Amino acid sequence: MKKQSTSANRTPAPKAALASRHRAVALSCAVFVAAMVGAAYAAVPLYDLFCRTTGFGGTPLVAVKAPDASIAREITVRFDGNVADGLPWQFAPDQNSIRIKIGETTLFHYTAKSTASADTVGIASYNISPPEAAGYFNKLQCFCFTNQTLSPGEKMDMPVVFFIDPAIDKDPQFRSLDTITLSYTFFPAKKQAKKPLAAVEGNKLR
Repeated sequence: MKKQSTSANRTPAPKAALASRHRAVALSCAVFVAAMVGAAYAAVPLYDLFCRTTGFGGTPLVAVKAPDASIAREITVRFDGNVADGLPWQFAPDQNSIRIKIGETTLFHYTAKSTASADTVGIASYNISPPEAAGYFNKLQCFCFTNQTLSPGEKMDMPVVFFIDPAIDKDPQFRSLDTITLSYTFFPAKKQAKKPLAAVEGNKLR
């Protein structure tokens, strides 16, 4: 009896089925890549929201209500102002530091001035030092995360309203803390930013 060849029994996969599997794999890869890109973009605002609601990474909290009263303990708040490369501005606090009561609502001012020959737009970020104290530093109004436009040579008054949560006095970690630093850095604005809660625009000084 004549033996049949083993290779003759093998039936090659139909080309249509093979192409269908390739398309399915390609589609799965495309969906995965799209999901990863979407997650990367979503991570930025989610991280910012997380920081502003927890004080993580030295980011001050955004409050909607001031304490009912201050306490006797006082603390020094230092102020720092910086401008990143690419933004032709001068930016600084009106004072280097102030002494306030914990729980007292305080209004403070920064001033920005353009040294450019055309309109420029900046946007500020901020942080607290020591970072661990950020959870007790609360802002009621702020010019941060809002696009600020300056004409050539124009000045702008930039107010910030804040308070130190009296609960810090009951935290053993901060019973000896005497100084907190609030630092802002202005960057060139690349696109229109959404205004966060209680954000305020600066007051232009001609």
